[in-house]
Amino acid sequence: MKVNSVELEKRCRDPKEFPRFRLPEIAFAGRSNVGKSSLINTLLTRKRLVAVSSTPGKTRAIDFFRVNDTFRFVDLPGYGYAKVPKTVQDAWKKLIDAYLVDRETLVSVVWILDIRRELSELDRMLYDWLCSYSIPYIAVCTKADKVSLGERAKRKEALRKALDQDADLVLFSAKTGLGKDVLWKRMRAAISHGEGRKS
Repeated sequence: MKVNSVELEKRCRDPKEFPRFRLPEIAFAGRSNVGKSSLINTLLTRKRLVAVSSTPGKTRAIDFFRVNDTFRFVDLPGYGYAKVPKTVQDAWKKLIDAYLVDRETLVSVVWILDIRRELSELDRMLYDWLCSYSIPYIAVCTKADKVSLGERAKRKEALRKALDQDADLVLFSAKTGLGKDVLWKRMRAAISHGEGRKS
């Protein structure tokens, strides 16, 4: 996928601020410090479009990026960072819930998991939530370069079984580019399939 243009269209802290112009949207969700920012930057071939921080829980708004003037990437706040005050966590949850449930132009969620970590309770909650609302998703295992080839296969299979699904998880590395083309292929299919879950 050639990215000719990309811009931060809007940063929203309230559902009322969400862009109204209709474009297909791919959202990115995952727990804090899972490598979400690096993944988005790698896909868009931009080094610093999305700020990469060593401090988990930095993203506190939903960022809408317009790509090639034909679709959007939507960066959702990371979940599960304990040091964030509960009032902030509750505000994030309401914001994310409002987006995922009501966004008509959402075509798929890229659900990001760290291949080195077990599924957390919040990971399972998000998985159940996506399934219950019939929201299409693509499961991606980041930081694949940080484990051996043999361990990659074992971890991938363990996560697949934990999710009780047949769909193949995408192994991804922002460092090596592993999985970039595969992920783009799946996202393009989601975009071309339709402009949203609702008419």
